Amino acid sequence: MRLEKSKANPILSPNPSKDWESIVVCNPGVWYEEGKFYMLYRAAGDDREHVIRFGLATSDDGIHYERQSGEPVFSPSEDGPDMGGVEDPRIVKFGEEFYVTYAYRPSPPGQYWNFGHDEILLPPTDEDSPLVLKKNIANSGLAITKDFINWRRLGRITETNLDDRDVILFPEKINGKYALLHRPKEWVGEKYGCDYPSIWINFSDDLMVWNGGSKLLLAGIEGTWEEKIGGSTPPLKTKDGWLIIYHGVENGGLGFYRVGVALLDLNDPTKVIARGKDWVMEPEHDYEIEGYYKGCVFPTGNVIVDDTLYVYYGGADKYIGLATCSVTDLLEYLKTQRTEE
Repeated sequence: MRLEKSKANPILSPNPSKDWESIVVCNPGVWYEEGKFYMLYRAAGDDREHVIRFGLATSDDGIHYERQSGEPVFSPSEDGPDMGGVEDPRIVKFGEEFYVTYAYRPSPPGQYWNFGHDEILLPPTDEDSPLVLKKNIANSGLAITKDFINWRRLGRITETNLDDRDVILFPEKINGKYALLHRPKEWVGEKYGCDYPSIWINFSDDLMVWNGGSKLLLAGIEGTWEEKIGGSTPPLKTKDGWLIIYHGVENGGLGFYRVGVALLDLNDPTKVIARGKDWVMEPEHDYEIEGYYKGCVFPTGNVIVDDTLYVYYGGADKYIGLATCSVTDLLEYLKTQRTEE
């Protein structure tokens, strides 16, 4: 099973005429409603600090997108915890409002592609500074909007001492509870039951409070394309289960980023009922290999229209690509990949 990449890729590229999005346009959240696609995308310019913001584009066909503003629609706060940059939005909707989870830092990360693996800029600190400042740790926050233009920041929903990104809400309550996927980078080792960063699931009565205890959902597999894994796109409800799209990285996080699929039980999403043994998408084109991460397809948005699954992804941390497939075909494939009961 393979996702089919659009012949129009990359469907959105950096815009040299705007300083804030002149070198990076990637990792978008996408929503589809009443015949229109809304794309909230990550953008950055050629500044030393590498400040990251969100832009907005829309489309009638899911392929050809038009930018909706000459300025960012969501930027780092001036003096709040996310003043260092905002990135990788994931979008769900409850009632009339969109709930967007996003990663952020207290200080800009710098042009990380010029540093060593997992190295970023660190701000000046003293011995009493909390760890989140000393290590410029990435946390995740929640913001809400009705139009992707006017926003309310609700604040942090992860622990400050954890690099906890890929925080993704389920689009509806399950058994009266909200549900969330996340990937705490430090939760590895015998105590946690995984050797590399993995995907965890949590439940709550309140979208801002996630202290009830998480459960390990999917762990990486040693010696494969998915040693280190993380959630990618919001779960999609299908007749056969919750469809999960995730990313996997070889060599413990030092190699290519590829894409996997799994299916969770509709009534108990802690149960993995199917997981593809092979990837469904990998880097292969220049726009996925020649960028700021050389060899990366990183989905952050997905929608279903009729029987077509649209998967939107960042290519090489520089471009935005689209891949599609038949939902029916993908579910039939996953039925052949069922896990043991």
